[in-house]
Amino acid sequence: MTTGWTREQIAARTAQDIPNGSYVNLGIGIPELVAKFVPEGREFIYHTENGLLGMGLPPSEDERDLDLMNAGKKYVTAVPGAAYFHHADSFSMIRGGHLDVCVLGTMQVAANGDIANWSTGVPGAIPAVGGAMDLVQGVKQIFVVTQHTTKTGEPKLVERCSYPLTGAGVVSRVYTNLAVIDITPDGFQLVDLAPGVSFDEVKNKTGTSVLPPADNG
Repeated sequence: MTTGWTREQIAARTAQDIPNGSYVNLGIGIPELVAKFVPEGREFIYHTENGLLGMGLPPSEDERDLDLMNAGKKYVTAVPGAAYFHHADSFSMIRGGHLDVCVLGTMQVAANGDIANWSTGVPGAIPAVGGAMDLVQGVKQIFVVTQHTTKTGEPKLVERCSYPLTGAGVVSRVYTNLAVIDITPDGFQLVDLAPGVSFDEVKNKTGTSVLPPADNG
């Protein structure tokens, strides 16, 4: 029996936590899938750093506009009322604190909210430097979506990042195939478990301690 969330289910669970009316930037990979899952009764305004506010769902092959791409070089659509602007203006929006939520992928997240998602630091590795450096500093809330471990089983949630940092102490919440986990002053704290996943499994696949869910009673 398969346990845990698929990539699309991770994206759908992430979308549940985005407040109505939020201006949202989506990173490359699983974060892009979040655009497909706007909860009923809510509206999100999607921003892409190459100059579009009001990004819609990916088009069908027949509907593609070859001039309309997101920052990840994926074809997108524009919703009614969308606005186009210069790359510099787009980053002014980011750096000026005008975006509410950013959803990013990662290589590592530390228990104190540090994120490392642009380089492993290995000599000769090709770094993926993009807008994340600005996004983690300028956006009000940073959500991270990722597989809980690497393909070789190494934890991505760790006590301290061993890779070069993208931002220090910036992550609010992490969504993985196993669980939803908050960053708190005391470290990682479980919020939700994916179907079929136990708290012990999450602890065993995390590179540091994980607190049980907060007692809301």
